[in-house]
Amino acid sequence: MDSQDSATRPFRVIVVGGGIAGLMASNCLQRAGIDHVVLEKRAEIAPAEGASISVYPNSTRILHQIGCLETVESAGAPANRVKLRLPDGTIISDIDLFEHLKENHGNSGVIIERRRLLQILYDNLPTKSLVKLGCSVKRLRHVEDDIEAVLADETVEIGDMVIGCDGVHSSVRSMMWDYANKTIPGSVTMKEKMCMKANWKVLILVGPTMPEIGRDTHFVHNTHFSFTVISQPDHVFTFVTFRLKEPVIWPRRMFYTAQDAEHLAETVASYPVCESLLFGELWRKRERASLVNIEEGVLNKWHCGRIVLAGDAAHKFTFHMGFGANSSIGSIATLCNQLKREIVSRNEPSLSPSTLERIFESYQTKRYARMKTIMDLSLFSTRILTWDTLLTKLLSRWIFPWLPERYLTDQFSKIIKGEPKLEYIGTGNFPRGRLTWEDEVTTGDSEDEDLE
Repeated sequence: MDSQDSATRPFRVIVVGGGIAGLMASNCLQRAGIDHVVLEKRAEIAPAEGASISVYPNSTRILHQIGCLETVESAGAPANRVKLRLPDGTIISDIDLFEHLKENHGNSGVIIERRRLLQILYDNLPTKSLVKLGCSVKRLRHVEDDIEAVLADETVEIGDMVIGCDGVHSSVRSMMWDYANKTIPGSVTMKEKMCMKANWKVLILVGPTMPEIGRDTHFVHNTHFSFTVISQPDHVFTFVTFRLKEPVIWPRRMFYTAQDAEHLAETVASYPVCESLLFGELWRKRERASLVNIEEGVLNKWHCGRIVLAGDAAHKFTFHMGFGANSSIGSIATLCNQLKREIVSRNEPSLSPSTLERIFESYQTKRYARMKTIMDLSLFSTRILTWDTLLTKLLSRWIFPWLPERYLTDQFSKIIKGEPKLEYIGTGNFPRGRLTWEDEVTTGDSEDEDLE
């Protein structure tokens, strides 16, 4: 982008990262009428990586607002049942989770392959030219009333602010820390930098449908590892979670080879994932597989100067509760709501550094406690499934199976109903459930059934 006086050009956002958070940001910013560019270092939008994503009703409400919910629902499906099993495959809990979510919120949510969701979010963009592929950001520079993103080829993108949507290993986060410590030496502590850590690794595989699995989701308890098997109409997604011998803390990062994955798979090949299927059978029929660490952590500071973080760059969880992508979507909606509101109220082409600081601080305040709660609940679910301690084993074996079937769903719903929608787009004919969304509650007007 050619240099242009910030007083004459429109307010412009630079989004770094074209994953779920980055493409959602583009969808939301375009519909808010906010100029921006998305810089994605990869050469393709939807690479064959990762596996499935659970999209809960809080996110389907936003997908409905931006006009792609029907496409997402046609590309995926909710699970029929959620079944929790002992190591020998015996079922100890059988929950109609998605049907209960539909009763609570009017929509059940959907499970979809990650790369399909990415492609749908991209295809849904009114203007696709705002997403630039093969653009790796080398450095960020605060220059007078602008911020510049210098790319690997030395070209420069100029904007008023940067949103770091570049994942748990965010380069924008590191650049923000560098800027913060240059501006106020020591303002980013070692403790903050070591906030993101991995205590678990997960073997991920994608394969064809298996009749033994049906259309259900299966969680299989084991000691210090667990299976999660999610069935879709045309694929089965399997996750095997293992406790690491020691935490892997930023900036250290581990990379695993195909041989590492093969060796780990062999150690659990003879364990059942249901009454009539061993994990080794899923492994032999896999179409692709990978072994990665699962980082977790919530930063204490999500912004500095004209830089703000969103999604996994700011908050990352273990995956068993399925709130990772949903929380990223909620954080993007929160940030875009505040930007839209401020730009409309001021009717000015730019926002001052002090105004941006206030927007960013308000955004973090709205999200921080919620993200900490979700992180803690996600970790607890991982520890329960992997029988990480004697207590978690006792809870999963002798307490949770005796809880009412709706108990798990209602814990999800307490989180879901507090998530935001886009304030500047109507929800139209999005269905209503028995619970009222917190952002639609008026004093004394809630008709929710009690979830306590």
